[in-house]
Amino acid sequence: MKTAFARTLEVLAKANEDIYLLTGDLGFGVFDRFRQLYPKRFVNVGVAEANMIGVAAGLALSGKTVYCYSIIPFLVMRPLERIRVDLCYHNVKVNLVGVGGGLSYGLEGMTHHAVEDVAIMRSLPNMTVVAPGDPQEVITLIGKSVEHEGPLYVRLGRSGEPHVYDDVPALEIGKGIVIYEGSDITLIATGTMLSVAKFAAEDLMKIGLDVRLISMHTIRPLDTELVRACAIDSKAIFTVEEHSVNGGLGTAVAEVLLEFGYQGRFTKIGLPDQYCPHVGKGEYLRQQYNLTRESIVARILIEYQKCPRAAIRDRVRQRK
Repeated sequence: MKTAFARTLEVLAKANEDIYLLTGDLGFGVFDRFRQLYPKRFVNVGVAEANMIGVAAGLALSGKTVYCYSIIPFLVMRPLERIRVDLCYHNVKVNLVGVGGGLSYGLEGMTHHAVEDVAIMRSLPNMTVVAPGDPQEVITLIGKSVEHEGPLYVRLGRSGEPHVYDDVPALEIGKGIVIYEGSDITLIATGTMLSVAKFAAEDLMKIGLDVRLISMHTIRPLDTELVRACAIDSKAIFTVEEHSVNGGLGTAVAEVLLEFGYQGRFTKIGLPDQYCPHVGKGEYLRQQYNLTRESIVARILIEYQKCPRAAIRDRVRQRK
């Protein structure tokens, strides 16, 4: 994902001389070409993330389109006051691009994990929060970010994420993408979990379930119309995210379903309310927390069996 971001930004910067890239002593190798092509528009502020946000705000208030890049804990948690005061309060056009969503930096330990960032950022007034699900969504979202007004937080994985789409998808900030249509179960996935949710949906369809799969790349503002449409005919709705079950996509969807009066089964699939005590690669840690294809399918089948039997019978009768 980060490579897709870097290459896309290079293309955009060629056409727009107001694009600036700031980094907090990170991105070596990834941004070598950008630095060579646009040396006056690449600024490494060093290990000074709060200062980076202040510099970005100043550039944005001068009419520049600014991108700040770092590992998520250093981009979000460390300079949070400056994000709140310099960016959100003034509603300035700065794009915060964080790498390492969820447990991607597993070997570095909990200091480098990003399990609370969506909850934090979606609570800030004026902040838009997006979490692309594959490199193709990254390309489109970064393209859209140039014209986006106000602060934008882009949550990326690390590297090597599989492609979900064959081509770059038509995508709008604030509007989810329906990848598969179905009415038994709805899976709403975001970020690094989109490809896993897609495989899980396909496994569920193979055993006869009618599954709707949604890429909810924008978590704030959430596509409430799409969530409500799913609530009309889905007996069970599941959110899938590599983030704490508190405050992230699942919480955002739950708020909409509660206001809508949803009567079906709703389950948040994500990380538990704790800091990870394990050390290992991201894939290993996701196995520890049952965020694998097989574990998600098993969890969905268990929860689906708890749906009211009358609702399941009605669905079978309609098919006949």
